[in-house]
Amino acid sequence: MEHNPLISVITPSYNAEKFIGNTIESVLNQTYPTWEMVIVDDRSTDNTPSIVKEYMKRDNRIKLIILEENSGSAVARNTAMENAKGQYIAFLDSDDLWLPEKLDKQLQFMREKDIAFSFTKYVRILEDGTKTNAVSDAPESVNYDDLMKRCVIGCLTVMLDRDKIGDLKMVNIRTRQDYVYWLTITKNGFLAYGIPEVLAEYRLVDNSISSNKWKAAKRNWYVFRHIEKQSLMKSIWYFSNYVVRSLRDLVKWRTKR
Repeated sequence: MEHNPLISVITPSYNAEKFIGNTIESVLNQTYPTWEMVIVDDRSTDNTPSIVKEYMKRDNRIKLIILEENSGSAVARNTAMENAKGQYIAFLDSDDLWLPEKLDKQLQFMREKDIAFSFTKYVRILEDGTKTNAVSDAPESVNYDDLMKRCVIGCLTVMLDRDKIGDLKMVNIRTRQDYVYWLTITKNGFLAYGIPEVLAEYRLVDNSISSNKWKAAKRNWYVFRHIEKQSLMKSIWYFSNYVVRSLRDLVKWRTKR
C-alpha cells in the first residue's frame, strides 16, 4: 500500500443514468489499480442506483451510498469523503470521464514533487461525447489570489493528499462548493500545481447548473462577498477579473467549438 497508496474517487450522482456507466468505465480503465470509487447518490429518480449496483457486482472497488434526501453536491461529496479510505482523493462527477493514465500520472507527479494539491488540463466534450478543441489551462502553480481572479481548476482533474491537507469539508452551498474548497485549501498555505496534459474530459450537458454563465457570475459574486467575506472594493476587483477572463474564455471556446 505504501508503494501503491489507495486513491478514493469521489463521485456524486443525481439522475445520471445516461452517463454514469461511461464514467465508471473510465475509472475501471485506469492503468493504476489501487483505487476505490465512492459514489454517493443524491436520491435519483431514474435508474442511476441500479446501474451502479450492476457495476458493483463486477468490481468490489465500486461502492454506493444513497442519501436519505436530496441534499446537493456538497453533501454528497462530503459524505463520500467521510467514507473514503484512501490517502489520496480524486474528484469525478457522474457525467465526466478520465483518460486511462490519469491516476497513474497524477500520483507520480504528486509523489515526485511531494505536494498536496494537483490538477490537470481537460478537454470539453459535447453531450453526445463528441470532442471539441477547447482545452483548459493548467498553470505551473496557482495560489489563493490567482484563484480569486479566475478559477482554472476543473473539479474532475483534482487530486489531494489528505495526509497533508487534513480532512477538510466542502461548504454546504448548492453550487461553487468545489471552488470554495480550492480557495480554502490555498488559503491554508498550499499551492495547487498544474499538470500541462489533458487527462480528463468535461461533458457539456444542456441545462446543467454550470451551463448558465449569468447565474455562474452571480454565484461567484456571492462567493467573494459572503463566503470569502471580501470588502466591496476587493470584490469588485476580483469580479472584474472574473468577468474579463470569462468573456475571453467564452470567445475562445466558441471559436474552437
